[in-house]
Amino acid sequence: MTEIITTEAIASKIYFIRGAKVMLDRDLAELYGVETKVLKQAVRRNINRFPADFMLELTKEEYDSLRSQFVTLKRGQHAKYLPFAFTEQGVAMLSSVLNSERAILVNIQIMRTFTKIRHMISVSEELKQEIKELRKQTDDRFQVVFEVLDQLLNPENPPKKGIGFTVKEQVERYG
Repeated sequence: MTEIITTEAIASKIYFIRGAKVMLDRDLAELYGVETKVLKQAVRRNINRFPADFMLELTKEEYDSLRSQFVTLKRGQHAKYLPFAFTEQGVAMLSSVLNSERAILVNIQIMRTFTKIRHMISVSEELKQEIKELRKQTDDRFQVVFEVLDQLLNPENPPKKGIGFTVKEQVERYG
């Protein structure tokens, strides 16, 4: 494979749908260097290899919701058919139906990416538990430290801080 597919490039194509991390057929086709139509044909010819926990077809509502997250599509790029979404197991199964050297190499990189994501989630959960235990063992003097750690571990809920100093901050700074 002449170009290197980075973990970040793959991770950016993983979506959370129906409680599972999935990759869309069009993104996988792009990574494999085939047309989406070719990928879907290969899957349909081997449909018994893709049970419901390996692959799902998006509903129109799910697709519309995802489409609103994508960059505006050029004319003629909208999907005529609803896309397939593949779980990690479904992506692994794709390497058996798309039997090319590139498909095998891309699948290896995708599997490594899913493993890294799982590891990061696991480490994050372990760290949250350790902080929770540590919080029980310390007094209120470390409350600020715990609040900062909470913010770092939960970046989707950033604190909204107003502009300027609060009275408490002014007293702490200037006495």
